[in-house]
Amino acid sequence: MRRVVSVGLLALLDDVVALTKVAAASLDDVAAQAGKAGSKAAGVVIDDAAVTPRYVVGFSPDRELPIVWRIARGSLINKLVFLLPAALLLSAFAPWAITPLLLLGGLYLAYEGAEKVYEMIVPHEAPAQETGAQAAPDAQVLEERRVSSAIKTDFILSAEIMAITLSSLDAGTVWSRAVVMALVAIGITVAVYGAVALIVKADDIGVALARRGSGVLAAIGRGLVRGMPGFLKALALLGTAAMVWVGGGIIVHSLAAYGFAGPEHGIHAAAVAAAGAVPALGGAVEWLVTAAGAGVIGLVVGFALIPLASKVLAPAWTAMTRLLPMRRKEA
Repeated sequence: MRRVVSVGLLALLDDVVALTKVAAASLDDVAAQAGKAGSKAAGVVIDDAAVTPRYVVGFSPDRELPIVWRIARGSLINKLVFLLPAALLLSAFAPWAITPLLLLGGLYLAYEGAEKVYEMIVPHEAPAQETGAQAAPDAQVLEERRVSSAIKTDFILSAEIMAITLSSLDAGTVWSRAVVMALVAIGITVAVYGAVALIVKADDIGVALARRGSGVLAAIGRGLVRGMPGFLKALALLGTAAMVWVGGGIIVHSLAAYGFAGPEHGIHAAAVAAAGAVPALGGAVEWLVTAAGAGVIGLVVGFALIPLASKVLAPAWTAMTRLLPMRRKEA
């Protein structure tokens, strides 16, 4: 009897060990997939981090972090409540729709990036609400508008992040995909808005160090205060570049998925050739050439979309928004 019990106990322990190994392997796989997916979405993440600080410009210092927190909370809701379930439903019932959605997102990013480049090259008058021709709203109203606008912008970028994440996942159960996407969503949100919080408070930290510190600390504080305007401009430029190269890359990959692989093969061949010319920096050179090639395509497509958006899509949208209230009144 004791032998039977001991054999059964050993078998049970063996099963537990086997299950533990499987669970550990699954966790490693989830972590690896989350890391891979997060790295693929890095360009959109850079753009997200570059765009957000402008939403807190003009507010009192005591409102900066609460505003960042409100936007971060909205971003998490966007990703976990709306986009994650939608992505899982798409992968389960309409996987064919993922590539078109990615392509649309790539077109949007290319358009946004190209429009920013166009504004740098060809300055134009800002609308009345941007020039201050209209009465300035009070701080609370302005905060609500800024937060709402930031969360809407984040929704688009978050949708792109989740779509990129979903497209990069290996086949697995719906639960494993959900866990990976949730990890990516939380990790990216914490990273982006943690960085944004540091950026928007960096000048305050610099002032405090300059006033209360001495020697090296005071010098660091003065450097932060003097350097932040230039850093924010550089970050904005990096965000624009990220929009263009990520959008272009998505367009190139999406076209390849539909059988038009010429641009992707051409960029890859150029990147490999450039990397071969500089073996010591092969990986970095290959990445730079790939990003540059995607950026060129993103700019070309984005510039082509500017007149379409301004002359066709924007007027059509305005007409629709005006028509809907009229129909409601008639009803």
